Amino acid sequence: MSTFLQTTSNSRAAAPASRLITQTLQHHVRDAEAILDCSITYCTLYCVLQIRLSALCTCAADLSRATLAGVRDNMARLNALSVAALLLPAATCMDMSLSNTRNGHGLIGYGIDMYKPNCAYSCRAAISSCTLDCSTMMEMDGMDMSMDEMMMETSADCYATDDAFLETMAYCISTKCEGVPAWELEKYWKANIAGTKAVQPDPKWTYQETLERITSPPNETAGSELNKIMLVSEEDWMASWNAQDSFEKAEGKHEKYSIVIVVTCFALPIAFSFLRFIPFSNTLVTRFNAWIIDPPLWGTKQKQPLAGGLGLMPTRGQALFITYILIINIVLSAVGFRSAQPNAWYPDMKRDEILTLFANRVGVISFANIPLLMLYSSRNNLLLWVTDWSHSTFLLLHRWVAGIATIQAILHSLIYLRLKLESHTHAEESKLPYWIWGIVGTLAMSLLLPTSVLYIRHRAYELFLACHVALAILTVVGCYYHILFRFAHQWGYETWIWAAMAVWGFDRVMRMLRIARNGLRTAVITKIDEDYVRVDVPGVAATGHAYLYFPTLTWRVWENHPFSVASTATPQPVRKAKGLKDEEAGVFGEGKDEINVSASAASSSASTHGPARLGLTFFLRRQGGLTRQLVSRSSLPVFVEASYGTHVDTSHFSHLMCVVGGIGITAVLPYLSSHPGSSKLYWGVRSAGIVHAVDDELLRNVDKEVFVGSRMNIREVLKDEVAYAGEGGITVLVSGPGGMADEARMAVSEIGRKGRVNVRLVDEAFSW
Repeated sequence: MSTFLQTTSNSRAAAPASRLITQTLQHHVRDAEAILDCSITYCTLYCVLQIRLSALCTCAADLSRATLAGVRDNMARLNALSVAALLLPAATCMDMSLSNTRNGHGLIGYGIDMYKPNCAYSCRAAISSCTLDCSTMMEMDGMDMSMDEMMMETSADCYATDDAFLETMAYCISTKCEGVPAWELEKYWKANIAGTKAVQPDPKWTYQETLERITSPPNETAGSELNKIMLVSEEDWMASWNAQDSFEKAEGKHEKYSIVIVVTCFALPIAFSFLRFIPFSNTLVTRFNAWIIDPPLWGTKQKQPLAGGLGLMPTRGQALFITYILIINIVLSAVGFRSAQPNAWYPDMKRDEILTLFANRVGVISFANIPLLMLYSSRNNLLLWVTDWSHSTFLLLHRWVAGIATIQAILHSLIYLRLKLESHTHAEESKLPYWIWGIVGTLAMSLLLPTSVLYIRHRAYELFLACHVALAILTVVGCYYHILFRFAHQWGYETWIWAAMAVWGFDRVMRMLRIARNGLRTAVITKIDEDYVRVDVPGVAATGHAYLYFPTLTWRVWENHPFSVASTATPQPVRKAKGLKDEEAGVFGEGKDEINVSASAASSSASTHGPARLGLTFFLRRQGGLTRQLVSRSSLPVFVEASYGTHVDTSHFSHLMCVVGGIGITAVLPYLSSHPGSSKLYWGVRSAGIVHAVDDELLRNVDKEVFVGSRMNIREVLKDEVAYAGEGGITVLVSGPGGMADEARMAVSEIGRKGRVNVRLVDEAFSW
């Protein structure tokens, strides 16, 4: 003990040894008690989860209580650090004690100020390492230590009551903060003199009272000890001012640029969509779409997968917006950095300073992109309601924004990894919770990319979806706890994560409300042939497309799939049409690949149905999984999540031509029934069963050509329809397989570039 007392400095020799020891040990006992509380919680949690280590945890808690009792009985005989060592299993839980941190509201520069006024913050930072008369000593490994192996610790109570510290701070503020309003200085004084905790003691004097106590200016500059009023080193003050000023400005830019990205990527689709209300000439619109919007960016494939099944080629219009997203993210990640030297945080380390600012920039922008990419992927996307962009387009944007955010997160992680390795602090830093959760978030984002390629989505959609949701949740949780453990709720970085959660939550709530509106219904299943199934859901109204849940069909009760609504009225069968077998033999018989059915022929056959009733009709193509299992049932419970999608206005041109393949007929039926002008349907199918199922009630007064088992020559039929439409113009609506959609897209673009006839393409083809 004598060795311990001898190691104190001369300025502290007057302090009674018993007071120093008592303060030191009492401080550590408080720490140990806090850790004990957390360890008890730690044990309780493990017991609730029925972890096999619960018995060991209980033992550790009992040992902790016994040890603390010993400390209270004889503090001079125990080292408080050894108490903490006994509670090492609960040390992680102690890190989660964040209740005494100040919560910021907003973002840095937008509701949150880091160092305002910086002149006062710099005064405190310049003398924060000084030892005060009321500072206590903390030993690292034992009581018998040399001074070099000890640390001095200053509590909030000490800062709030130490005369030398208060007077030195007041004098520094009065000389460095000229022009700052007195009320602002008093606000800073009350909130920050003792520290930056949410709950801490107020200084014993106000700022003005402290100034009045100073009778003469100090003439000695503060060093390692502060036992009387002193001057703050000009060099130290300037280094602190530079560090804090440049850092706060940089963080403000991070948030500003993030807001710019999110706002523009939200607003531009709306702005571009509103251009459709400007009365441009039809010829100009046709040429513009044919050259700039509709064609694939490269080659002739847009709905068909690229080589290797990695993804889909965007259209030129989609590529333009993707290019904007790429450029604005790259530019705003790379501009606006400034080094400020001398710098208290990075003395003579300009490279590390800039690298840190860049790492923070890409980290914040990556966070900002998360709510944006979630918005783009949502079914209940506000942009789907106010723009004419398709859900497929937003899903494509979702994948690109996700890729950008992932690259930014990886850059953020790699730069900090390098900085920590170079500063030889990685071994300690990598054990901290914030570092571990940062790794979790980055790895989850990195795994999302390869597990989301088109080949996997197409071949194993349910597996993809389960992995995607799990990794997305892990990403959000990892990012949130990365910030929580590093900064608590001080600086508002978690605001972006809250925004992402809000977008996701809104989508899920809207889904549940749509389901609840329709309730549990009974679906009637009718097998059409080996390729197609009909599903009727009585008593439900919807348009566009709906997501169907069959909770009793599979153990995956959450599984759902989108299907186009073919009809909103379910007809009641009363009798079979006379001569149906003869009609089938004569019209759809062997050797008849092409079927021409005029409007009059379509409506002349005897009706097979009675009065219709409210309900939805869906036609499904049998593939695998859910649609294959449906055939084994005649009826089963179903939840209907509807309505989704809006029909494009086809009234710009008098003639409507629909190019349809197979089950794609369900998407175009509403257009055929609502178009105000003339229309013609070209329908290619594998078998005649689906043609019979879509009876005259659904195709009444529609001029149509049906191709059974033969390939439709899209260019030829389009040429004929363009000639028929003439100067009145034509809308070409395509709904079918990727190859058919791509052929129609290229043909329409070629016609539009020639400019002889006004033409518009509407793509209702499904894409992954």
